[in-house]
Amino acid sequence: MNGHRIDLERLVQARVERVWEVLTDVAHADQTLSGVEHVELITEGPYRVGTRWRETRRMFGKEATEQMQVTVAEAPTRTVIEADSSGVRYVTEFTLTPSADATRLAMSFTAVQGQANLLHKALWRLFGRLGAKASEKVMAKDLQDIAARAERP
Repeated sequence: MNGHRIDLERLVQARVERVWEVLTDVAHADQTLSGVEHVELITEGPYRVGTRWRETRRMFGKEATEQMQVTVAEAPTRTVIEADSSGVRYVTEFTLTPSADATRLAMSFTAVQGQANLLHKALWRLFGRLGAKASEKVMAKDLQDIAARAERP
Protein backbone atom coordinates (compact mmCIF):
# COMPACT_ATOMS: atom_id res chain seq x y z
CA MET A 1 0.00 0.00 0.00
CA ASN A 2 1.23 3.47 -0.86
CA GLY A 3 0.48 6.50 1.26
CA HIS A 4 1.43 9.96 2.44
CA ARG A 5 1.19 11.59 5.85
CA ILE A 6 1.36 15.26 6.76
CA ASP A 7 1.43 16.63 10.32
CA LEU A 8 1.02 20.32 11.17
CA GLU A 9 0.15 22.31 14.27
CA ARG A 10 -0.24 25.86 15.48
CA LEU A 11 -1.06 27.72 18.65
CA VAL A 12 -4.46 29.43 18.55
CA GLN A 13 -5.03 32.32 20.95
CA ALA A 14 -8.49 31.12 21.96
CA ARG A 15 -9.94 28.68 24.46
CA VAL A 16 -10.34 25.07 23.36
CA GLU A 17 -14.15 25.30 23.36
CA ARG A 18 -14.05 28.23 20.92
CA VAL A 19 -11.62 26.46 18.60
CA TRP A 20 -13.83 23.33 18.68
CA GLU A 21 -16.87 25.47 17.85
CA VAL A 22 -15.15 26.94 14.78
CA LEU A 23 -13.65 23.62 13.67
CA THR A 24 -16.97 21.77 13.82
CA ASP A 25 -19.11 24.49 12.23
CA VAL A 26 -19.34 22.53 8.97
CA ALA A 27 -22.32 24.52 7.69
CA HIS A 28 -20.16 27.66 7.56
CA ALA A 29 -16.85 26.09 6.52
CA ASP A 30 -16.97 27.98 3.23
CA GLN A 31 -17.01 31.23 5.24
CA THR A 32 -14.17 30.13 7.53
CA LEU A 33 -11.83 28.31 5.16
CA SER A 34 -10.69 30.41 2.22
CA GLY A 35 -9.96 27.23 0.24
CA VAL A 36 -13.53 25.93 0.47
CA GLU A 37 -15.90 27.22 -2.18
CA HIS A 38 -19.08 25.41 -1.20
CA VAL A 39 -20.46 23.09 1.48
CA GLU A 40 -23.56 20.95 1.14
CA LEU A 41 -24.75 19.28 4.35
CA ILE A 42 -26.01 15.73 3.88
CA THR A 43 -26.98 15.03 7.48
CA GLU A 44 -28.91 17.26 9.84
CA GLY A 45 -28.29 17.98 13.49
CA PRO A 46 -25.22 18.71 15.57
CA TYR A 47 -21.67 17.70 14.70
CA ARG A 48 -21.23 14.06 15.70
CA VAL A 49 -20.02 10.68 14.45
CA GLY A 50 -21.87 10.10 11.19
CA THR A 51 -22.13 13.78 10.19
CA ARG A 52 -21.64 13.93 6.41
CA TRP A 53 -21.22 16.75 3.90
CA ARG A 54 -19.91 17.50 0.43
CA GLU A 55 -17.08 19.99 0.30
CA THR A 56 -15.99 21.73 -2.89
CA ARG A 57 -12.48 23.16 -3.21
CA ARG A 58 -10.47 24.43 -6.15
CA MET A 59 -7.33 22.32 -6.55
CA PHE A 60 -4.86 22.68 -9.42
CA GLY A 61 -7.27 25.08 -11.13
CA LYS A 62 -10.21 22.65 -11.06
CA GLU A 63 -13.17 22.27 -8.74
CA ALA A 64 -13.10 19.08 -6.72
CA THR A 65 -15.98 17.92 -4.55
CA GLU A 66 -15.48 15.23 -1.92
CA GLN A 67 -17.94 13.66 0.48
CA MET A 68 -16.65 13.88 4.05
CA GLN A 69 -17.77 11.92 7.11
CA VAL A 70 -17.02 12.32 10.81
CA THR A 71 -15.78 9.01 12.23
CA VAL A 72 -14.63 10.29 15.64
CA ALA A 73 -16.02 13.24 17.63
CA GLU A 74 -14.64 13.67 21.14
CA ALA A 75 -15.65 17.23 22.03
CA PRO A 76 -13.72 19.44 22.54
CA THR A 77 -10.39 17.70 22.00
CA ARG A 78 -10.41 15.37 18.99
CA THR A 79 -12.19 14.64 15.72
CA VAL A 80 -11.47 12.48 12.70
CA ILE A 81 -12.91 13.12 9.25
CA GLU A 82 -12.65 10.59 6.42
CA ALA A 83 -13.29 10.54 2.68
CA ASP A 84 -12.82 8.05 -0.15
CA SER A 85 -12.12 9.21 -3.67
CA SER A 86 -10.80 7.41 -6.76
CA GLY A 87 -9.36 4.53 -4.77
CA VAL A 88 -7.69 6.73 -2.17
CA ARG A 89 -8.71 6.91 1.50
CA TYR A 90 -8.20 10.32 3.11
CA VAL A 91 -8.16 10.66 6.90
CA THR A 92 -7.81 14.00 8.67
CA GLU A 93 -7.43 14.07 12.45
CA PHE A 94 -7.62 17.25 14.52
CA THR A 95 -6.37 17.26 18.10
CA LEU A 96 -7.02 20.25 20.35
CA THR A 97 -4.92 20.63 23.50
CA PRO A 98 -5.75 23.39 26.00
CA SER A 99 -2.81 25.59 27.00
CA ALA A 100 -3.80 28.33 29.47
CA ASP A 101 -6.09 30.63 27.42
CA ALA A 102 -4.81 29.20 24.15
CA THR A 103 -5.19 25.93 22.24
CA ARG A 104 -2.60 23.84 20.45
CA LEU A 105 -4.37 22.73 17.26
CA ALA A 106 -2.75 19.76 15.55
CA MET A 107 -3.80 18.36 12.19
CA SER A 108 -2.73 15.02 10.78
CA PHE A 109 -3.62 14.10 7.20
CA THR A 110 -3.07 10.73 5.57
CA ALA A 111 -3.81 9.61 2.04
CA VAL A 112 -3.58 5.89 1.41
CA GLN A 113 -4.00 4.29 -1.98
CA GLY A 114 -6.02 1.08 -1.98
CA GLN A 115 -5.30 -1.82 -4.25
CA ALA A 116 -3.82 -0.66 -7.52
CA ASN A 117 -2.00 -2.05 -10.52
CA LEU A 118 1.68 -1.35 -11.17
CA LEU A 119 0.97 1.68 -13.37
CA HIS A 120 -1.23 3.32 -10.73
CA LYS A 121 1.38 2.61 -8.07
CA ALA A 122 4.09 4.22 -10.19
CA LEU A 123 1.91 7.27 -10.91
CA TRP A 124 1.09 7.53 -7.18
CA ARG A 125 4.80 7.57 -6.32
CA LEU A 126 5.49 10.20 -8.98
CA PHE A 127 2.51 12.52 -8.55
CA GLY A 128 1.63 11.67 -4.96
CA ARG A 129 4.55 13.71 -3.68
CA LEU A 130 3.38 16.73 -5.66
CA GLY A 131 -0.13 16.26 -4.30
CA ALA A 132 1.25 15.93 -0.78
CA LYS A 133 3.13 19.23 -1.11
CA ALA A 134 0.01 20.97 -2.41
CA SER A 135 -2.06 19.39 0.38
CA GLU A 136 0.40 20.62 3.00
CA LYS A 137 -0.02 24.21 1.79
CA VAL A 138 -3.81 23.85 1.84
CA MET A 139 -3.72 22.38 5.35
CA ALA A 140 -1.49 25.17 6.66
CA LYS A 141 -3.90 27.74 5.22
CA ASP A 142 -6.87 25.90 6.77
CA LEU A 143 -5.20 26.04 10.20
CA GLN A 144 -4.48 29.74 9.70
CA ASP A 145 -8.12 30.38 8.74
CA ILE A 146 -9.47 28.40 11.72
CA ALA A 147 -7.18 30.33 14.06
CA ALA A 148 -8.20 33.69 12.58
CA ARG A 149 -11.91 32.97 13.07
CA ALA A 150 -11.45 31.51 16.57
CA GLU A 151 -9.34 34.46 17.68
CA ARG A 152 -11.95 37.02 16.58
CA PRO A 153 -13.86 38.53 19.51
